[in-house]
Amino acid sequence: MTELNTAASSLPLTLLDGADVSPLFSPVCVGGLKLRNRFAMAPMTRQFSPDGIPGDDVAAYYGRRAASLGLLITEGTYVDQSAGSSSRVPRFFCEQALDGWRKVAAAVHDNGGAIFPQLWHLGAQRRAGSPPYPDAPVISPSGLDPAGHAVAEPATEAELDAVVAAFARAAAEAKAAGFDGVELHGAHGYLLDQFHWPVTNRRTDRYGGDMAGRVRLSAEIVAAVRAATGPRFPIAFRFSQWKGADYNARIAEDPAELEAFLSPLAEAGVSIFHASVRRYWLPAFDGSDRTLAGWTRHLSGLPVITVGSVGVAAAFRGTDEAAQPSLTLAPLVDLLDRGEFDLVAVGRAVLADPDWAAKVADGRLSGIRPYDKSADATLY
Repeated sequence: MTELNTAASSLPLTLLDGADVSPLFSPVCVGGLKLRNRFAMAPMTRQFSPDGIPGDDVAAYYGRRAASLGLLITEGTYVDQSAGSSSRVPRFFCEQALDGWRKVAAAVHDNGGAIFPQLWHLGAQRRAGSPPYPDAPVISPSGLDPAGHAVAEPATEAELDAVVAAFARAAAEAKAAGFDGVELHGAHGYLLDQFHWPVTNRRTDRYGGDMAGRVRLSAEIVAAVRAATGPRFPIAFRFSQWKGADYNARIAEDPAELEAFLSPLAEAGVSIFHASVRRYWLPAFDGSDRTLAGWTRHLSGLPVITVGSVGVAAAFRGTDEAAQPSLTLAPLVDLLDRGEFDLVAVGRAVLADPDWAAKVADGRLSGIRPYDKSADATLY
């Protein structure tokens, strides 16, 4: 393990800033799942699974963080051979990988936590010929990257049917492996989000056009996962306005468009929405101070996970210093009191320190290991 830079060790002292954070540590039932507190581990790609197989070190990594968090959401996991482009990202198919995931789920449960795998498909972010399966097709709505360049042929309906089946199969395997639910990755410009965004979805069939068409594939995947896992298995759906290639992108310009996006997913069987933003406290739309998580909860009536720069000194890939977060959790507590979210996902802070939540709960703030991008915390 590479030791983190502790030059900023005084920063966590501002976390509480007079706020009573005890509501964040109250037990909660979300999607039928009872959790010890409202903190979740956000999914973070690590590429520490050679040949796509999570080893004992991966089980230990998640097990350590399960000791003080209510829910853990794994790094993104490939659902089939067309889904990814790295031999070190874990997959959620083939028996060796599934054996590894069973050990991960057991390690988390041994430490009192609950865990969802995040099921992931890169779509057009995977280039043709990429390993580990160079002969696999590139799947995307229109074969376009965010700049409008053609990178593949548009997916056929048969190929999309295969993707739906792959997500459903992976979800069924997750349930059989002892996981407590699944999260479907529909954010950040990956396959499902490429359908959501008009810039990358130029289709004229039933999977394109208006919001109902653009969200159709995601809703079909949710429905297939629900059918494969039963009526009570929690299904989280992660979505975002922003994309990795465009932080200002929007799939919904106003609450009405957001409702048109959320409703088909809820009707198909989503249990929990995970509203991904880079700064959790910012309003989602002009004319209201309600956040994206808050609007999602208000419009859908379903539990919501908020996320975005909790407990760290800089927004994700942030360059706008004027909009950087303070470390205080006071705004988070205020949003919880206002009913804007049910769970909060924490990424980089718990990557750096697996005991982050426990130290916040106990007031051991000076002992928190701060996140430092220049240091490697992924083995800890």
